[in-house]
Amino acid sequence: MAYARHAWCAIALVFAQPIAVHAVTPAPAPTAQAMRIVAVVNGDVVSNSDVENRTRLFALSTGLPVTQEILDRLKQQITRQLIDEKLRMQEVQRRHIVIPDKAIASSIHDIEARNSLPEGALRQKLSVGGAGYRTLIDQIRTQLGWTQVLREQLGDQIKVTDAEVAEQQRLMAAMVGKPEYRVGEIFIPVDDPAVAADAQRFAETVINELRAGAPFPVVAAQFSQNQTALAGGALGWVQPNQLDPEVARLITEMPPGAISNPVKVPGGISIVTLQGKREIGRDVGTAVSLRQVFLPFTSTLNPQAPTEQQRQALEKARSISASVHSCDQMEQVAKENNSPRPPDPGEVKLETVNPPAFRQVLGSLPFDRASQPLVANDGIAVIIVCSREQKNLAQQSKQEVQAQLLNERVELLSRQLLANLRRHSTIDLRPSGA
Repeated sequence: MAYARHAWCAIALVFAQPIAVHAVTPAPAPTAQAMRIVAVVNGDVVSNSDVENRTRLFALSTGLPVTQEILDRLKQQITRQLIDEKLRMQEVQRRHIVIPDKAIASSIHDIEARNSLPEGALRQKLSVGGAGYRTLIDQIRTQLGWTQVLREQLGDQIKVTDAEVAEQQRLMAAMVGKPEYRVGEIFIPVDDPAVAADAQRFAETVINELRAGAPFPVVAAQFSQNQTALAGGALGWVQPNQLDPEVARLITEMPPGAISNPVKVPGGISIVTLQGKREIGRDVGTAVSLRQVFLPFTSTLNPQAPTEQQRQALEKARSISASVHSCDQMEQVAKENNSPRPPDPGEVKLETVNPPAFRQVLGSLPFDRASQPLVANDGIAVIIVCSREQKNLAQQSKQEVQAQLLNERVELLSRQLLANLRRHSTIDLRPSGA
Protein backbone atom coordinates (compact mmCIF):
# COMPACT_ATOMS: atom_id res chain seq x y z
CA MET A 1 0.00 0.00 0.00
CA ALA A 2 1.09 3.56 -0.65
CA TYR A 3 1.24 4.49 3.02
CA ALA A 4 2.89 1.33 4.28
CA ARG A 5 6.38 2.67 4.76
CA HIS A 6 5.02 5.43 7.00
CA ALA A 7 3.60 3.11 9.66
CA TRP A 8 6.01 4.37 12.32
CA CYS A 9 7.04 7.66 10.76
CA ALA A 10 5.44 10.36 12.92
CA ILE A 11 6.81 13.46 11.24
CA ALA A 12 4.18 16.17 10.87
CA LEU A 13 3.23 16.60 7.21
CA VAL A 14 2.57 20.29 7.45
CA PHE A 15 3.88 22.80 4.94
CA ALA A 16 3.98 20.44 1.97
CA GLN A 17 3.84 23.51 -0.27
CA PRO A 18 5.38 26.99 0.04
CA ILE A 19 4.05 28.85 3.05
CA ALA A 20 1.84 31.79 2.22
CA VAL A 21 2.12 33.87 5.34
CA HIS A 22 0.20 36.73 3.76
CA ALA A 23 -2.93 34.59 3.63
CA VAL A 24 -3.74 34.78 7.34
CA THR A 25 -5.54 37.45 9.29
CA PRO A 26 -2.87 39.23 11.39
CA ALA A 27 -2.49 37.83 14.87
CA PRO A 28 -3.98 40.04 17.58
CA ALA A 29 -1.80 41.43 20.32
CA PRO A 30 -1.72 39.23 23.46
CA THR A 31 -4.64 39.92 25.76
CA ALA A 32 -6.15 38.49 28.92
CA GLN A 33 -8.73 36.80 26.66
CA ALA A 34 -5.97 34.88 24.89
CA MET A 35 -4.89 33.32 28.19
CA ARG A 36 -8.38 32.35 29.32
CA ILE A 37 -9.05 28.66 29.82
CA VAL A 38 -11.17 26.72 27.34
CA ALA A 39 -10.59 23.24 28.82
CA VAL A 40 -8.90 21.47 31.70
CA VAL A 41 -7.74 17.88 31.00
CA ASN A 42 -6.78 15.98 34.16
CA GLY A 43 -5.45 19.27 35.53
CA ASP A 44 -3.66 20.37 32.34
CA VAL A 45 -4.96 23.56 30.77
CA VAL A 46 -5.90 24.28 27.15
CA SER A 47 -6.05 28.06 26.66
CA ASN A 48 -7.56 30.33 24.04
CA SER A 49 -3.99 31.03 22.96
CA ASP A 50 -3.37 27.32 22.29
CA VAL A 51 -6.46 27.13 20.11
CA GLU A 52 -5.64 30.35 18.27
CA ASN A 53 -2.12 29.17 17.50
CA ARG A 54 -3.34 25.84 16.12
CA THR A 55 -5.93 27.50 13.88
CA ARG A 56 -3.22 29.76 12.48
CA LEU A 57 -0.94 26.76 11.95
CA PHE A 58 -3.75 25.28 9.84
CA ALA A 59 -4.09 28.48 7.84
CA LEU A 60 -0.35 28.65 7.17
CA SER A 61 -0.04 24.97 6.24
CA THR A 62 -2.87 25.09 3.69
CA GLY A 63 -1.45 28.20 2.03
CA LEU A 64 -4.97 29.52 1.41
CA PRO A 65 -6.60 32.80 2.45
CA VAL A 66 -8.37 31.94 5.69
CA THR A 67 -10.59 34.62 7.18
CA GLN A 68 -11.27 35.24 10.83
CA GLU A 69 -14.77 33.85 10.27
CA ILE A 70 -13.31 30.52 9.12
CA LEU A 71 -10.83 30.50 11.99
CA ASP A 72 -13.72 31.01 14.43
CA ARG A 73 -15.63 28.11 12.87
CA LEU A 74 -12.62 25.83 13.34
CA LYS A 75 -12.06 26.61 17.00
CA GLN A 76 -14.58 24.23 18.64
CA GLN A 77 -13.21 21.17 16.85
CA ILE A 78 -9.60 22.27 17.28
CA THR A 79 -10.26 22.56 21.02
CA ARG A 80 -11.39 18.93 21.08
CA GLN A 81 -8.37 17.92 19.03
CA LEU A 82 -6.08 19.64 21.54
CA ILE A 83 -7.87 17.82 24.38
CA ASP A 84 -7.09 14.50 22.70
CA GLU A 85 -3.48 15.58 22.26
CA LYS A 86 -3.29 16.37 25.97
CA LEU A 87 -4.57 12.85 26.73
CA ARG A 88 -1.99 11.32 24.41
CA MET A 89 0.87 13.34 25.88
CA GLN A 90 -0.22 12.50 29.43
CA GLU A 91 -0.02 8.81 28.52
CA VAL A 92 3.41 9.38 26.99
CA GLN A 93 4.55 10.99 30.24
CA ARG A 94 2.94 8.29 32.39
CA ARG A 95 5.05 5.71 30.56
CA HIS A 96 8.17 7.86 31.06
CA ILE A 97 8.73 8.10 27.32
CA VAL A 98 11.13 10.91 26.51
CA ILE A 99 11.23 12.40 23.01
CA PRO A 100 14.75 13.77 22.47
CA ASP A 101 15.03 17.33 21.24
CA LYS A 102 17.20 15.90 18.47
CA ALA A 103 14.24 13.89 17.12
CA ILE A 104 12.03 16.97 17.05
CA ALA A 105 14.76 19.04 15.41
CA SER A 106 15.18 16.32 12.78
CA SER A 107 11.44 16.42 12.04
CA ILE A 108 11.51 20.20 11.65
CA HIS A 109 14.58 19.93 9.43
CA ASP A 110 12.65 17.49 7.19
CA ILE A 111 9.75 19.96 6.95
CA GLU A 112 12.15 22.74 5.94
CA ALA A 113 13.86 20.46 3.42
CA ARG A 114 10.55 19.53 1.76
CA ASN A 115 9.90 23.23 1.28
CA SER A 116 13.44 24.10 0.13
CA LEU A 117 13.77 26.37 3.16
CA PRO A 118 17.12 27.15 4.80
CA GLU A 119 17.62 25.98 8.36
CA GLY A 120 15.73 28.18 10.82
CA ALA A 121 13.42 29.71 8.21
CA LEU A 122 10.36 27.86 9.53
CA ARG A 123 10.52 29.57 12.90
CA GLN A 124 10.63 32.97 11.21
CA LYS A 125 7.74 32.22 8.84
CA LEU A 126 5.54 30.97 11.66
CA SER A 127 6.31 34.11 13.62
CA VAL A 128 5.40 36.36 10.68
CA GLY A 129 2.16 34.40 10.20
CA GLY A 130 1.16 34.77 13.84
CA ALA A 131 1.53 31.08 14.84
CA GLY A 132 3.75 30.25 17.81
CA TYR A 133 6.73 28.03 16.99
CA ARG A 134 6.01 26.08 20.17
CA THR A 135 2.70 24.97 18.60
CA LEU A 136 4.53 23.01 15.93
CA ILE A 137 7.05 21.60 18.40
CA ASP A 138 4.28 20.39 20.72
CA GLN A 139 2.40 18.75 17.86
CA ILE A 140 5.49 16.89 16.66
CA ARG A 141 6.42 15.83 20.19
CA THR A 142 2.94 14.37 20.73
CA GLN A 143 3.00 12.51 17.40
CA LEU A 144 6.39 10.98 18.09
CA GLY A 145 5.47 10.06 21.65
CA TRP A 146 2.12 8.51 20.76
CA THR A 147 3.79 6.39 18.09
CA GLN A 148 6.15 5.05 20.74
CA VAL A 149 3.19 4.32 23.05
CA LEU A 150 1.54 2.25 20.33
CA ARG A 151 4.80 0.43 19.63
CA GLU A 152 5.10 -0.53 23.31
CA GLN A 153 1.43 -1.49 23.57
CA LEU A 154 1.59 -3.77 20.52
CA GLY A 155 4.53 -5.71 21.92
CA ASP A 156 4.90 -9.00 20.04
CA GLN A 157 1.98 -8.06 17.78
CA ILE A 158 4.28 -5.66 15.99
CA LYS A 159 5.59 -8.73 14.14
CA VAL A 160 3.42 -9.95 11.27
CA THR A 161 3.98 -13.67 10.70
CA ASP A 162 4.67 -15.37 7.38
CA ALA A 163 1.42 -17.30 7.80
CA GLU A 164 -0.56 -14.06 8.10
CA VAL A 165 1.12 -12.68 4.99
CA ALA A 166 0.42 -15.87 3.05
CA GLU A 167 -3.26 -15.78 4.01
CA GLN A 168 -3.59 -12.15 2.91
CA GLN A 169 -1.88 -12.94 -0.40
CA ARG A 170 -4.24 -15.90 -0.89
CA LEU A 171 -7.25 -13.65 -0.38
CA MET A 172 -5.85 -11.09 -2.82
CA ALA A 173 -5.22 -13.76 -5.47
CA ALA A 174 -8.85 -14.85 -5.24
CA MET A 175 -9.95 -11.26 -6.00
CA VAL A 176 -7.82 -10.61 -9.09
CA GLY A 177 -9.75 -8.51 -11.60
CA LYS A 178 -12.09 -6.92 -9.08
CA PRO A 179 -11.87 -3.14 -8.55
CA GLU A 180 -9.78 -1.52 -5.87
CA TYR A 181 -9.45 2.14 -5.03
CA ARG A 182 -6.72 4.44 -3.80
CA VAL A 183 -8.34 6.47 -1.04
CA GLY A 184 -7.41 9.34 1.26
CA GLU A 185 -9.35 9.92 4.47
CA ILE A 186 -9.74 12.57 7.15
CA PHE A 187 -11.42 11.14 10.25
CA ILE A 188 -13.12 13.44 12.75
CA PRO A 189 -14.10 11.61 15.94
CA VAL A 190 -17.49 12.15 17.57
CA ASP A 191 -17.38 10.51 20.98
CA ASP A 192 -20.34 12.46 22.38
CA PRO A 193 -23.66 13.07 20.53
CA ALA A 194 -23.73 16.55 22.05
CA VAL A 195 -20.77 17.60 19.87
CA ALA A 196 -22.02 16.03 16.63
CA ALA A 197 -23.26 19.37 15.25
CA ASP A 198 -19.88 21.03 15.92
CA ALA A 199 -18.08 18.17 14.20
CA GLN A 200 -20.41 18.42 11.20
CA ARG A 201 -19.75 22.17 10.86
CA PHE A 202 -16.04 21.59 11.21
CA ALA A 203 -16.12 18.91 8.49
CA GLU A 204 -17.99 21.24 6.15
CA THR A 205 -15.43 23.99 6.72
CA VAL A 206 -12.54 21.60 6.00
CA ILE A 207 -14.29 20.33 2.85
CA ASN A 208 -14.75 23.89 1.59
CA GLU A 209 -11.02 24.54 2.04
CA LEU A 210 -10.12 21.27 0.29
CA ARG A 211 -12.37 22.07 -2.64
CA ALA A 212 -10.83 25.54 -2.81
CA GLY A 213 -7.42 23.94 -3.31
CA ALA A 214 -5.98 23.11 0.12
CA PRO A 215 -3.72 20.04 -0.28
CA PHE A 216 -5.45 16.95 1.14
CA PRO A 217 -2.30 15.43 2.76
CA VAL A 218 -1.57 18.66 4.63
CA VAL A 219 -5.10 19.05 5.97
CA ALA A 220 -5.22 15.36 6.92
CA ALA A 221 -1.93 15.67 8.79
CA GLN A 222 -3.32 18.62 10.74
CA PHE A 223 -6.82 17.39 11.55
CA SER A 224 -7.40 13.70 10.91
CA GLN A 225 -7.53 11.67 14.11
CA ASN A 226 -6.52 8.40 12.44
CA GLN A 227 -2.94 7.17 12.55
CA THR A 228 -3.02 7.53 8.75
CA ALA A 229 -2.72 11.26 9.41
CA LEU A 230 1.01 10.57 9.68
CA ALA A 231 0.93 9.63 5.98
CA GLY A 232 -1.29 12.52 4.92
CA GLY A 233 -4.51 10.50 5.32
CA ALA A 234 -3.46 7.88 2.75
CA LEU A 235 -5.29 4.57 3.08
CA GLY A 236 -3.48 3.28 0.01
CA TRP A 237 -5.13 0.78 -2.35
CA VAL A 238 -8.17 -0.75 -0.66
CA GLN A 239 -11.11 -2.94 -1.59
CA PRO A 240 -14.70 -1.85 -0.88
CA ASN A 241 -15.11 -4.55 1.79
CA GLN A 242 -12.28 -2.93 3.78
CA LEU A 243 -14.24 0.31 4.13
CA ASP A 244 -17.39 1.46 5.87
CA PRO A 245 -20.34 0.55 3.59
CA GLU A 246 -21.32 4.19 2.99
CA VAL A 247 -17.73 5.18 2.18
CA ALA A 248 -17.45 2.16 -0.13
CA ARG A 249 -20.61 3.20 -1.96
CA LEU A 250 -19.31 6.74 -2.43
CA ILE A 251 -15.89 5.84 -3.82
CA THR A 252 -17.44 3.62 -6.49
CA GLU A 253 -19.38 6.67 -7.73
CA MET A 254 -16.78 9.46 -7.26
CA PRO A 255 -14.50 10.69 -10.05
CA PRO A 256 -10.78 10.74 -9.21
CA GLY A 257 -9.81 13.90 -7.36
CA ALA A 258 -13.26 14.53 -5.91
CA ILE A 259 -13.79 15.40 -2.24
CA SER A 260 -16.78 13.78 -0.54
CA ASN A 261 -19.38 15.42 1.65
CA PRO A 262 -19.21 14.48 5.36
CA VAL A 263 -19.87 10.75 5.81
CA LYS A 264 -21.17 9.42 9.13
CA VAL A 265 -19.17 6.33 10.14
CA PRO A 266 -18.86 4.44 13.43
CA GLY A 267 -17.15 6.73 15.91
CA GLY A 268 -17.28 9.91 13.89
CA ILE A 269 -17.24 11.55 10.47
CA SER A 270 -15.08 10.77 7.44
CA ILE A 271 -14.06 13.00 4.55
CA VAL A 272 -12.68 10.94 1.67
CA THR A 273 -11.03 11.60 -1.65
CA LEU A 274 -10.60 9.14 -4.51
CA GLN A 275 -7.03 9.23 -5.80
CA GLY A 276 -7.18 6.36 -8.29
CA LYS A 277 -8.92 3.20 -9.45
CA ARG A 278 -7.62 -0.08 -10.86
CA GLU A 279 -8.30 -3.82 -10.99
CA ILE A 280 -6.77 -5.97 -8.28
CA GLY A 281 -3.57 -7.59 -9.51
CA ARG A 282 -3.74 -5.76 -12.85
CA ASP A 283 -1.95 -2.46 -13.21
CA VAL A 284 0.54 -2.86 -16.03
CA GLY A 285 2.62 0.23 -16.68
CA THR A 286 6.13 1.61 -17.06
CA ALA A 287 7.99 1.79 -13.76
CA VAL A 288 10.76 4.39 -13.83
CA SER A 289 13.55 4.70 -11.29
CA LEU A 290 15.61 7.88 -11.25
CA ARG A 291 18.04 9.96 -9.24
CA GLN A 292 17.94 13.72 -8.79
CA VAL A 293 19.70 16.74 -7.38
CA PHE A 294 17.77 19.87 -6.40
CA LEU A 295 19.37 23.30 -6.02
CA PRO A 296 16.99 25.56 -4.08
CA PHE A 297 16.60 29.29 -4.61
CA THR A 298 16.83 31.56 -1.58
CA SER A 299 13.95 33.64 -2.99
CA THR A 300 11.13 33.12 -5.47
CA LEU A 301 12.26 33.28 -9.08
CA ASN A 302 11.38 36.29 -11.22
CA PRO A 303 12.29 35.07 -14.74
CA GLN A 304 12.75 38.65 -15.92
CA ALA A 305 15.10 39.55 -13.08
CA PRO A 306 16.90 36.51 -11.61
CA THR A 307 19.11 37.11 -8.59
CA GLU A 308 22.81 36.42 -8.51
CA GLN A 309 22.19 33.32 -6.38
CA GLN A 310 19.71 32.03 -8.97
CA ARG A 311 22.16 32.62 -11.82
CA GLN A 312 24.84 30.71 -9.91
CA ALA A 313 22.41 27.85 -9.26
CA LEU A 314 21.65 27.65 -12.98
CA GLU A 315 25.35 27.53 -13.87
CA LYS A 316 25.92 24.77 -11.34
CA ALA A 317 22.91 22.84 -12.70
CA ARG A 318 24.29 23.10 -16.23
CA SER A 319 27.63 21.79 -15.03
CA ILE A 320 25.93 18.84 -13.32
CA SER A 321 23.89 18.13 -16.43
CA ALA A 322 27.04 18.01 -18.57
CA SER A 323 29.21 15.98 -16.19
CA VAL A 324 26.92 13.33 -14.63
CA HIS A 325 26.52 10.08 -16.57
CA SER A 326 25.29 7.56 -13.98
CA CYS A 327 22.86 7.22 -11.09
CA ASP A 328 25.69 6.66 -8.62
CA GLN A 329 27.28 9.93 -9.75
CA MET A 330 23.99 11.78 -9.31
CA GLU A 331 23.59 10.46 -5.76
CA GLN A 332 27.10 11.63 -4.92
CA VAL A 333 26.46 15.08 -6.41
CA ALA A 334 23.22 15.36 -4.42
CA LYS A 335 25.13 14.64 -1.19
CA GLU A 336 27.93 17.07 -2.04
CA ASN A 337 25.41 19.86 -2.67
CA ASN A 338 23.22 19.08 0.38
CA SER A 339 20.21 18.61 -1.89
CA PRO A 340 17.07 19.10 0.23
CA ARG A 341 15.15 16.54 -1.82
CA PRO A 342 15.95 12.82 -1.61
CA PRO A 343 18.29 11.66 -4.39
CA ASP A 344 16.03 8.62 -4.91
CA PRO A 345 12.36 9.72 -4.93
CA GLY A 346 11.16 6.13 -5.34
CA GLU A 347 9.60 4.24 -8.21
CA VAL A 348 7.42 6.35 -10.52
CA LYS A 349 4.63 5.13 -12.81
CA LEU A 350 5.37 6.90 -16.07
CA GLU A 351 1.77 7.02 -17.30
CA THR A 352 0.65 9.07 -14.28
CA VAL A 353 3.40 11.71 -14.40
CA ASN A 354 2.37 15.33 -14.98
CA PRO A 355 2.97 17.70 -16.66
CA PRO A 356 3.22 15.89 -20.02
CA ALA A 357 6.56 17.58 -20.83
CA PHE A 358 8.13 16.00 -17.74
CA ARG A 359 6.57 12.64 -18.62
CA GLN A 360 8.23 12.89 -22.03
CA VAL A 361 11.62 13.57 -20.42
CA LEU A 362 11.30 10.50 -18.18
CA GLY A 363 10.18 8.38 -21.11
CA SER A 364 12.91 9.34 -23.56
CA LEU A 365 16.02 10.39 -21.59
CA PRO A 366 18.96 8.00 -22.26
CA PHE A 367 20.20 6.13 -19.19
CA ASP A 368 23.72 7.60 -19.41
CA ARG A 369 22.68 11.22 -19.81
CA ALA A 370 21.43 13.73 -17.21
CA SER A 371 18.57 16.02 -18.11
CA GLN A 372 18.91 19.69 -18.89
CA PRO A 373 18.21 21.92 -15.84
CA LEU A 374 14.50 21.82 -14.91
CA VAL A 375 13.71 25.28 -13.56
CA ALA A 376 10.85 26.00 -11.14
CA ASN A 377 9.95 29.01 -9.00
CA ASP A 378 11.72 27.57 -5.95
CA GLY A 379 14.80 25.98 -7.49
CA ILE A 380 16.39 23.86 -10.22
CA ALA A 381 16.39 20.07 -10.58
CA VAL A 382 18.60 17.81 -12.68
CA ILE A 383 17.59 14.16 -13.07
CA ILE A 384 18.94 10.98 -14.59
CA VAL A 385 16.86 7.88 -15.40
CA CYS A 386 18.22 4.62 -13.98
CA SER A 387 15.70 2.16 -15.44
CA ARG A 388 12.39 1.83 -17.25
CA GLU A 389 10.51 -1.43 -16.90
CA GLN A 390 7.11 -2.71 -17.95
CA LYS A 391 5.64 -4.43 -14.90
CA ASN A 392 2.48 -5.19 -13.00
CA LEU A 393 2.47 -2.41 -10.42
CA ALA A 394 -0.51 -3.87 -8.56
CA GLN A 395 1.43 -6.82 -7.16
CA GLN A 396 2.22 -6.41 -3.48
CA SER A 397 5.52 -7.52 -2.04
CA LYS A 398 5.75 -9.42 1.23
CA GLN A 399 6.97 -6.24 2.93
CA GLU A 400 3.99 -4.24 1.63
CA VAL A 401 1.53 -6.86 2.89
CA GLN A 402 3.24 -6.90 6.29
CA ALA A 403 3.05 -3.12 6.52
CA GLN A 404 -0.64 -3.14 5.53
CA LEU A 405 -1.56 -5.64 8.26
CA LEU A 406 0.55 -3.76 10.82
CA ASN A 407 -1.09 -0.43 9.97
CA GLU A 408 -4.51 -1.96 10.51
CA ARG A 409 -3.44 -3.12 13.98
CA VAL A 410 -1.95 0.28 14.78
CA GLU A 411 -5.12 2.12 13.77
CA LEU A 412 -7.41 -0.14 15.79
CA LEU A 413 -5.16 0.08 18.85
CA SER A 414 -4.87 3.87 18.59
CA ARG A 415 -8.64 4.33 18.60
CA GLN A 416 -9.19 1.85 21.42
CA LEU A 417 -6.48 3.31 23.62
CA LEU A 418 -7.62 6.91 23.12
CA ALA A 419 -11.24 5.96 23.85
CA ASN A 420 -10.09 4.29 27.07
CA LEU A 421 -8.13 7.38 28.07
CA ARG A 422 -11.20 9.56 27.52
CA ARG A 423 -13.38 7.27 29.68
CA HIS A 424 -10.97 7.44 32.61
CA SER A 425 -10.21 11.15 32.45
CA THR A 426 -11.65 14.29 33.99
CA ILE A 427 -12.28 16.81 31.24
CA ASP A 428 -13.73 20.21 32.07
CA LEU A 429 -14.73 21.84 28.79
CA ARG A 430 -15.41 25.59 28.88
CA PRO A 431 -16.39 26.60 25.33
CA SER A 432 -16.81 30.27 26.13
CA GLY A 433 -13.59 30.57 28.13
CA ALA A 434 -13.62 30.84 31.88
